[in-house]
Amino acid sequence: MSEVLFSNEYARITKTVLNETVELLSIEHEHCSAQVSLYAGQVLSYKPSNTQELFWLSKDSLFEPGKAIRGGIPLCWPWFGENNKQTAQQKAGNHGFARQVTWQVSAISADETAVYLSLSFQGENQHSLWPHKCHLQQDFILGKDFKQSLIMTNLANEPVEYTGALHSYFYVSHPEHVVIERLDGVAFDDKLTGLKQSQASLPNCQGPIDRIYHSGNTMVLQDKVWQREIEIHSNTSQWVLWNPGTETASAMTDIHAGGEHEFVCLEAANTNWQQIEAGQTAVMQQHIKVHSLKR
Repeated sequence: MSEVLFSNEYARITKTVLNETVELLSIEHEHCSAQVSLYAGQVLSYKPSNTQELFWLSKDSLFEPGKAIRGGIPLCWPWFGENNKQTAQQKAGNHGFARQVTWQVSAISADETAVYLSLSFQGENQHSLWPHKCHLQQDFILGKDFKQSLIMTNLANEPVEYTGALHSYFYVSHPEHVVIERLDGVAFDDKLTGLKQSQASLPNCQGPIDRIYHSGNTMVLQDKVWQREIEIHSNTSQWVLWNPGTETASAMTDIHAGGEHEFVCLEAANTNWQQIEAGQTAVMQQHIKVHSLKR
């Protein structure tokens, strides 16, 4: 079942009910097309006109309550990875709860430049390790470029702490053909070996690889086969680089066969605890541009 949520001379947005939990927004504009899931508040697709899809989505993604959607841009919030405050009595799953709740459409508009979409979620007691009252808003600008802001407001009467990431799955020809030269020489923590504050060159993005790079600089992901570069600006303090490799991916039920050869995750992240004072707001954002290498 589908309904038109918004339509003008520049854009058309329809909502499709996939199941009792998942509703999808399909966005069409002169400069791009996109798809966003209200479950998880998650971008699944963004395709600038006359170019390839920017984000990878697994053919075996689970669109089920309590399950994360594999691909696009899952939100890791209010913690990234495992919550290191968990105890034997209080267990925390990876990456928090924001990617497993339903978001609401709070604003839609469009002009000749882009579609402007806002989603919101408000709640408290979502998890025993993070019971605080909060309001989250995502603002998207979808045009020739892609812009995403996660706006976090602390509605509690005391300070709260969070870690988080915009977990972007970039669609690539193959990780072995992808380089990110600006990560060379940057200090990183290797989650596979346990080494801290290492420095090394990065010949390609072939998995298995799982590193937290300590840099807030703009990154450029170059795909030598597809002859495109993806430029990512963010206001975060780290970049997380991840690809599971074949052995790990084969044990993951929501990655289709060979899917690990189709993406590289480069995630704008704050992996160290950040504090938001009572009544205050913090923002994580990224701005992504796609360029051709054929110049």
